[in-house]
Amino acid sequence: MSAEVDVATAGGAAPPERPDIVCEDLVRVFSTEGVEVQALQGLNLHVAAGDLVAVVGASGSGKSTLLTILSGLDRPTAGSAVVAGVDLLTMTNAQRTAYQRDVVGFVWQQTGRNLLPYLTAAENVALPLVVARRTRGTRARAARVAELLELMGVAEVHDRLPREMSGGQQQRVAIAAAVANSPRVLLADEPTGELDEETSAAVFEAIRHVNREVGVTTLIVTHDPAVAEHVRRTVQIRDGRTSTEVLRRSTVDEHGREHLVAEEFAVLDKVGRLQLPHGFVEALDLRDRVRLGLEEDHVSVWPDREEGR
Repeated sequence: MSAEVDVATAGGAAPPERPDIVCEDLVRVFSTEGVEVQALQGLNLHVAAGDLVAVVGASGSGKSTLLTILSGLDRPTAGSAVVAGVDLLTMTNAQRTAYQRDVVGFVWQQTGRNLLPYLTAAENVALPLVVARRTRGTRARAARVAELLELMGVAEVHDRLPREMSGGQQQRVAIAAAVANSPRVLLADEPTGELDEETSAAVFEAIRHVNREVGVTTLIVTHDPAVAEHVRRTVQIRDGRTSTEVLRRSTVDEHGREHLVAEEFAVLDKVGRLQLPHGFVEALDLRDRVRLGLEEDHVSVWPDREEGR
C-alpha cells in the first residue's frame, strides 16, 4: 500500500497547472436543537483541470455535503474551497449567482429535478443560454442547442417534453443543459441512481464523452461500483475525510495485450494521519493499536499480538 497527499503531477519543467477543485481542511458542522453533527472533518481534495473523478462513500460519509458546498448551495464551517479560482468562502450573493450560472454545471439524481416539465428538450438546454445572455440571437442559440443534443446522442428528442422521454434521455438532456454555458466544472450527484444498469451505462458514457470532447472538469458522486470502476481516479470518503484513492491506468504486456491496473492509495493528511481500508483492517484483525516499523523505503503495519496489555 502506498500513501500520497496529492496525485496531480507536473509535466516536464513547466509549473503545475492549478487544480480546478482545491479543498483544504474542509469542515462542515450542522447544528440541530443543540446537537452538532460534523459532516466534513478536515477533508482535503484536489481535482486537476479536465479530470474525471468519482467520489464514493457510505451514506452519511459526507460526499453529498461536499457536492452542495462545491455547487455553491452551502457554505463550509471552516477550511477552504476554491473552484476554478473562485473562493467559495468569500463570495457575495451576486458572485454566488454568477458562479452557479457560469462556472459550474450541476446534474441531480432525480431526473424530474433537472428539467422544467413544460419546456421541450431544446428549450431546457436553451434556457441557461438565455439567462446568461452569452449566445446572442435565436439562430446562434438554436445552433448551440442542436450541437449539444447531438453531442449527448439525443438529437431525436429535440421537440419532446420531459414526460415524453425515457429516464436516460432526460439525464442526457440535463447534462447538455448543465454544460450549455461552457462551465469549467461539471458536478453530478448520483446521476445514474434512478436508472437501470443498461441505461446507467449509457448516461455514464455520455458524461465521459462530454468530459473528453469539451474538456470540462467532472466530479461525480456515486454509490454505483460500475461507474466508480470506469474512471481513472476514485476517491473514497469516510467519516467526513478522504480516506483512500484508487488510480487506474492501462499497460501493455510483452505480448501486446492491454491490461487495466488499479492501485489503491491511502490519503495522508498534513499531520500524518491516514485511514487504512476497511478490508485491510478486517483481514488482519487490526484494532485498538498496531505495531509500526520504519523501513528504508516504507512503513510496515501489523497487529499488536502482545498479551497482557
